[in-house]
Amino acid sequence: MTTAESDLDRRWATVLRRHPYWLLATATFLSMARPELTPATGERIAVGALIVAALVLQLWWGRARRSSPGPDAASATYFVLRWAISVALTWLAPFFAFYAAAGYIDNNELLSGRGRRRAGAFASSLTLAAAQSGGMPFQSPSQWAVFAGLLLANNALLSVITYFVEHEEIRSAARAATIAELERTNTALQQALDENVTLQAQLLVQAREAGVDEERRRLAAEIHDTLAQGLAGIIAQLRVVSSTSDPATAHEHVDRAADLARHSLGEARRSVRNLAPVGLVHDTLPLALRKSVARWTEQTGIPAAFTLTGQVLDMPGELSATLLRMTQEALTNVAKHAEADRVGVTLSYMDSEVTLDVRDNGRGFDSRQPPRCTGAGGFGLEGMRSRAERVAGSLTVESEPGYGTAISIRLPLAPTEQRCRLAATDAATSRNLLPARVPRQEETGDD
Repeated sequence: MTTAESDLDRRWATVLRRHPYWLLATATFLSMARPELTPATGERIAVGALIVAALVLQLWWGRARRSSPGPDAASATYFVLRWAISVALTWLAPFFAFYAAAGYIDNNELLSGRGRRRAGAFASSLTLAAAQSGGMPFQSPSQWAVFAGLLLANNALLSVITYFVEHEEIRSAARAATIAELERTNTALQQALDENVTLQAQLLVQAREAGVDEERRRLAAEIHDTLAQGLAGIIAQLRVVSSTSDPATAHEHVDRAADLARHSLGEARRSVRNLAPVGLVHDTLPLALRKSVARWTEQTGIPAAFTLTGQVLDMPGELSATLLRMTQEALTNVAKHAEADRVGVTLSYMDSEVTLDVRDNGRGFDSRQPPRCTGAGGFGLEGMRSRAERVAGSLTVESEPGYGTAISIRLPLAPTEQRCRLAATDAATSRNLLPARVPRQEETGDD
């Protein structure tokens, strides 16, 4: 219930509690102003006694209604006694019809059931019609006729008012029920949204934990296949050296051991670079990507442009590292296979995800027969796709022979309330690096 509705209910309760006093006081004042309407001394004494009885009845009801606020036998008794007093007062002084009008105001509060309420209103209308027709007792048939007409008019007007009041109460009850249902629906919807946010956060955590486990397995396999095998080879060469007395043979195996050591050292450095991207140590992801693109252009001589859109958001280091590594791998694939002369890299921040697009205008390929290439330092587009999926992301490739290739990486972000905005973007519009005709495909691209 709104504040305005509460204030209106309090004011109406005040009216119901005090209106009999106000109407009785008004009728008494008007009767005293026209003493000729109650000329007999005995009648004046009777009016005074009835006024005192009305006040006593009202004071009793003020106390009784505290224990029984709703319509019941006590409230019906109070209504009947008040009506009887108002009839007697109106018989002695017509101005007390004002007091009889109290039955119009609170009969719905005092009487239960539609029939009793209408009977109470009709009883009140009898007193008012009698006063309006000149007061009781009636002196002529014409006065009776006027009384009958006024009674009919009062009840017709009362019926119209009652009809609209009842329908307005029904409409108000329907509106209240609709509002209550909407509030319940909104509450349920908000709970569902909160649960979805929590579920999304849990899924991201689970995806990252699964990615960590998969990365550990990949690193274990890589160490076993590179460093461990290299060290085993070195040990084998040194054993031959220790068991031979021929200087030439010993020198040959020492050279082989040195070559294996240099190769293992290179593999170790490559693994370290993959584990901890140097570009993210001191720079944000956009700045690290901009530097990587510029460095790649210097190394390959192929013009490449970096574009940033959206407002930069703080992201977990794992997501930033994933985007940087996949960008470097995508650029390496372009240099190896695409034969392009223009490349564009676009990083886009949105409310619920971050996307990275790498586009070239190279020779492209038939997406129905995607290449699956790997090379030194690379792990292929399928590996890039797996890397994206480790953090609940996805990789999409668009390509066609002669129309270049576009790789799009989409990674979900944590809920908005768990992130903080860093700064306004330094977005710049990049040139269109690909021809317009590039069909969409959900498979691999240039590797």
